[in-house]
Amino acid sequence: MRRRDLMTGLLTLAAARATAARADTPPLPVVASFSILADMVREVGGPGVAVTSLVPPDGDPHEYEPKPSDLRTLAAAGLLVVNGLGLEGRMTRLADSSGFRGPVCVASQGVKPRTMTEDGGATVTDPHAWQDPRNGALYARNIAAALAKADPARSDAYRAAGERYAAAILETDAWVAQQFAPIPQARRVIVTTHDAFGYFGARYGIRVLAAEGISTDAEPSAKGIARLVAQVKREHVRAVFLENMTDPRIARALAKEAGAAVGEPVYSDALSPPDGPAPTYLSIFRHNVPLFVAAMRG
Repeated sequence: MRRRDLMTGLLTLAAARATAARADTPPLPVVASFSILADMVREVGGPGVAVTSLVPPDGDPHEYEPKPSDLRTLAAAGLLVVNGLGLEGRMTRLADSSGFRGPVCVASQGVKPRTMTEDGGATVTDPHAWQDPRNGALYARNIAAALAKADPARSDAYRAAGERYAAAILETDAWVAQQFAPIPQARRVIVTTHDAFGYFGARYGIRVLAAEGISTDAEPSAKGIARLVAQVKREHVRAVFLENMTDPRIARALAKEAGAAVGEPVYSDALSPPDGPAPTYLSIFRHNVPLFVAAMRG
């Protein structure tokens, strides 16, 4: 009996020492390419990570312009987390310029990519895979695996947190599907200023009409705008949604020509600041979906 008590005490002491060692280890410095990924890393990494987002909340990852401080931040990082699927062209060059030689996590690894035809006829890969929450759960697990590899002392905690977060994302997916379920298929149409909701539309059976192409760098053509206005009128779409990081003039002009309202801003490529309506990845869906549903119902 005494031997058993002694072994139990030794195991408890060893576990306490391991926990103390992890607590004494400084957080892993992680750089994420944009705010949505940064939030995912914080959810999975918890106190074990110190996260910097190269593109801040309300910032457009398509129009990212590196600053000198970004080079220093990257050079000191223990892990770089990017979306992939062609989103971070400039950031790849920035990593090379900074001298960063650490591991890179491509959060979208394993996603089945969608392709889209832009207004000029070019076929491109749609990088906005996180807009399907099922892909978001995959992102969470990829991030957890990358953190576990970069910081083995906390690997169990990262993997457990990744699974919890993936489960919460899938619960949100079920909630979104429930919100759209009563809407007739013919009414499931949304109009946005930037074609970022393709994965979202495919997941929930929604037709997404957009004034711009995949990237906000693209200027919508007069012909494309005219075609979209005609479709909005024909289908009696009630609202045009402006995204938080895009030029509001496009939405206002489109809505005026089509006789529709300009809806409350929605979030696609960037979070809101902490005091805004969508400061986390999951709150994007909680904010956007009721606005879309209300517009569909007229």
